[in-house]
Formats: sequence, C-alpha cells, structure tokens
Amino acid sequence: MATKALIMLEGNMTGTGLLYVQAAQALGLHPIILSADPTQYKYLAAEEIESICVDTRDFDELTRECSRLHETYEIVGITCAREAFYATVGKLCRYFNLPGPDAASIERCCDKFAQRELLAAAGVPVPAYRVAANATDVEAYAAEIGLPVILKPAAGSGSKGVRLCRNVDELSEHTTFLLGGKHIWQSPPRMLVEEFVEGPYYCVDIMGNEVIGIAAAEFGRPPHFIFSEFTFPAQLSEDEQERITNVALSCLRPLGLGWGPTNVEFRWTKLGPVVIEVNPRLSGTPDPQLIHLAYGVDLITEHIKLVIGEEWNLHRRLSHTAAARFLVAERDGTVAWVSGATQAAAASGVSEVRLYVEPHTPIVRKGDDRDWIGHVIAASPSLARTKEMLQRAADLITWSITPHPPTGE
Repeated sequence: MATKALIMLEGNMTGTGLLYVQAAQALGLHPIILSADPTQYKYLAAEEIESICVDTRDFDELTRECSRLHETYEIVGITCAREAFYATVGKLCRYFNLPGPDAASIERCCDKFAQRELLAAAGVPVPAYRVAANATDVEAYAAEIGLPVILKPAAGSGSKGVRLCRNVDELSEHTTFLLGGKHIWQSPPRMLVEEFVEGPYYCVDIMGNEVIGIAAAEFGRPPHFIFSEFTFPAQLSEDEQERITNVALSCLRPLGLGWGPTNVEFRWTKLGPVVIEVNPRLSGTPDPQLIHLAYGVDLITEHIKLVIGEEWNLHRRLSHTAAARFLVAERDGTVAWVSGATQAAAASGVSEVRLYVEPHTPIVRKGDDRDWIGHVIAASPSLARTKEMLQRAADLITWSITPHPPTGE
C-alpha cells in the first residue's frame, strides 16, 4: 500500500509551517514541502522533512511535480500555511479531485478592493474606501474621505506597505514609497485609500461556518501596523461577542467562503464592529497556538482532517487564557547577540519561545511583520496570571543590534 502524503506549498518562518508538518505526521501522513527555496525553512532540514525545489508560482510545473509524486505516494491532500499560495492550493485540489477551498473566492477575497465592494454591497460595515492607481488619485480620494487615512496596497498580507497617513506630507511620502520601486508589486499597482477607524482591535477565527473564538490584538507605535500582542479569548461582554460573531459570519456568503478556515479582523468603534479585513485562510502565528492552549482545539490538525476528507472535531476541552508577545527590532543593523530565550522557555506558564534571528542576522526594518525577531507565548487559567507570566518571560529575552555604519564608511 502506498504511503499517504500531504503536499504543502511553501512553509513559513514564524511557527505554523512546522506545526502543519508535525500535525500531518501525528495523523500518520508523510508531509512533502514544495518550495521555490526549501533552504529558507530551517525546520525542514532539522526535522528531516522531504522537500522539493519547484517554482510554486508556476501551476503547470506544480501539477507535473504532484503527478510525479503520485507515482510513489497516495496524495490524500494539498494545503499550505501562507495566503499567497492558498488560491493555487484550491486550483491544485480541483485539478486532482481533492477537497479544497474555492480558488476564485480566495482570489477575490485577496483583492482588498474587490473584498470591500462585496462586503459593502452586502451591508457589512466597512471603512470608507477608494481604489487609486496613481498619486493624483490618492490625493483626491484622501481629501474626499478626510485625513488621516490608511494607504495600502490592494493586495498583500503581513501589513506590508500599510501606513497611517496623518497629513498631506505623510500621504505623499508613502505614495512615493509604494510607487517608487521600493514596494514589490505582484500585479499592476493599485492602492486602497481607506478611512482610519479607531477602536480596540479584534480577530475572529472561523472554521466552516462556526466561530471558534475572538482574540484581542494590539499594535506597536503608528504609523505602521505591526502586531505586538494577542490575548485569547478577548475580554468581551455577551453583547459585544454576539455582535462581532454575527458580523464575522455575515462576511462569508458575499465572499463565497465557508469551506475551511477564515480569519476576520475588526475594529470596535463608536458604532460597533467594523470589518477591517477578511483573510480567507487559517491565520498564522499566534492564533492557532493560542486557541490550542486556551480551548484545547488544534485548528491545524482539524484543518488537515478537512483537507484529507476526514471529519473534524472543534469541541472545546479547556477554558484558559493564552497570550503572545512579539519581539520587534528597535533599529536597523546587525544582530550582535540574543540572550535569555532558554530561561524564558523554562519559565512558569510559558509554552513557546521562538527566535527568528541569530547573531550576524542583518536587520532592515520594513514597518511590517518582517520586523518581528521572535515571539513568546504563555497560558494559564486566568488572564491576570497569563499576562504576568508573559511579561516576566519577555523581560528575560534581551538582544543587541549593532547599527549599520554611516553611508560612506
């Protein structure tokens, strides 16, 4: 009998890529990673995971490679841990007659302007928005909406290219950044000019048509939107939880979602919940880890079960509070040293400490999730205890970044 294999497109650096591999193995599957550069995922070599170098943006090459693997393995599922390749996963699943997401729905949802149009037409509360192709459009639409505004690419993830523009000078500066060659576009440049709505930030994780839970999120200092901390579950009243849940579920039908995982991001404003973004896939670190620690529900394992055609189980087994803190580089330069990770990992209540850098790693801050240099996750039966343990562990980790020498030296 042929070995059952789970094909994964690419991985990631922050933890869920390895978790998918481990969950697949626990289910008796043989994970195989297809990547344009497998060496970027160090856990593949460390865990001796089979990986194949292939152009993951070339659908024909992917189908040929999967067909070749099918001669040796029984391919029971195809998935990934990254949004950029999730529509391709849907196409491959359809090509090989395997369970998977609808590729067209994923592509529409990943177009932030198309997503806004569909949600607004369905009566879902969203910020005021316009789509711009050039600096003239940006300036005119920002004047219509009223400063401050958010200016961001109409496609992308990880807060890449997203900035709060509080005045005309900041708007012009960021427009020049986006259109001047520093931002990498996968398609012709289109920018979303969006009303800046204020209020607490929440993230809702959904599997199928069921809300699993709601996390509270915090950002670092503006003008960028780099997540700094997550707490799960969020401390909400019954009314707040019900309103957020209802709005989150109302996003699924107009976007053609409802198969597998979805993540919806909100601001709680004076008028109630406003949808900032719908992500048509399982959210990355730390959401799956927090949900597992707080509720005992392993979303990654349950997602894989769906992918391979088995029945999932979303039953809550725990009622704890979990929280994550991201470590963020404070300057550009080169990492000289990092200390305290081992002590932090051994601290009471800490479930995970992961560093994304090591000595001699160059740091060039981007104002997005690439500025993270690690994370700490803790959990306990109480919110206050969890926060205390998380702070204590994070304080144990210190690092030094040597600034780059001045230009010309």
